[in-house]
Amino acid sequence: MQQQTALRSATSAKRFLKKSVGSALAVTASAAVLISARSASAGTGHPYSGSAVSNVRTAANFDYAAGEIPENITANPDGSVTLSLLGSCAVCQRTHGPELMRISASGVRTVLATGQVGEAISGNARGSDGTVYYALWAPGNAARNGVYKLLADGSSHRVAALPADSGPNGLAVDSAGRTLYIADSLKGIIWSVPVSGGSVTPWLIDDALAPVPTEALPIGANGLRFHNGALWITNFNKGTLLRVPITGTGTAGPVRVVAGGLPNIDDLSFLTPHSDVVFAAQNGSSSNNGPDRVVVIYPNGTYKPVLTSTDGLASPSATAVRGDRLYITDGGVPEPHDPKLQTATINFPALLAGAAH
Repeated sequence: MQQQTALRSATSAKRFLKKSVGSALAVTASAAVLISARSASAGTGHPYSGSAVSNVRTAANFDYAAGEIPENITANPDGSVTLSLLGSCAVCQRTHGPELMRISASGVRTVLATGQVGEAISGNARGSDGTVYYALWAPGNAARNGVYKLLADGSSHRVAALPADSGPNGLAVDSAGRTLYIADSLKGIIWSVPVSGGSVTPWLIDDALAPVPTEALPIGANGLRFHNGALWITNFNKGTLLRVPITGTGTAGPVRVVAGGLPNIDDLSFLTPHSDVVFAAQNGSSSNNGPDRVVVIYPNGTYKPVLTSTDGLASPSATAVRGDRLYITDGGVPEPHDPKLQTATINFPALLAGAAH
């Protein structure tokens, strides 16, 4: 079944994943303007009629019944993407373990790592040296719960052991490639650990990271990115995007709410390494709490949707950007269960116009 699914989607994956990333000069110039563009009149959550994101396509389809439920994505420099597949769903009867998968620019799928039935592979990240890290959420199992890295021989090594009641989710590596940060969705903690491995340290404990116990899915700190000297964090239940600067001594600075009012905000990405413009996924259908959409969030906290369910979104969980290409992972939780990887084109003039109007 999985082989047939892979064959059916290989052609479309090849067609869309191998496209060029566009003009680097144009991207850099546009991003520089976007960093400083004022969007005070854009209106928080105000619908936007421009085509800031267009040409939405399905690059790869997955088999929901086989546990192929995309959760997180990293866009790699060689044109490939690394995907976390959760491996558990309502119709799977917990018979399929999670996978970490790479899809090449030509559409070839390679399973990099697997987990056991009942576990989930949530976040994944790529260090500056190319090392791949992934979070293995193994509920109640302290012997396996934590973060792993892929070794040169294809095996995995656990670099961060987390308590059995922790929920490792989003991952981020600092620009120096020395420290790995882990978002704990259950405890409301950002953990840190050397990339080489060792004892984890609670880098930040704050109520802004905590889940809401009364929610159907009590998930707090979720998406995590290191960007411009700070950690950017989403809180799924509280609908917030947070920025926490990393001080000169490596400790956490004050928590700042960049944007709020975004229920079920999941993972995020940045327009460029130098721009503070964010693309974030709102995974509303995962708990019937809000819309399925991708929003662009400007540095002053205003935001607007650029993709919705009318564009085929179905439980969007993460975004990634390479050049002018936007990637979106869809878990496909609502029936008829359509998990997939989507791609779209970022229209920089439309983003600029939206930021300035």
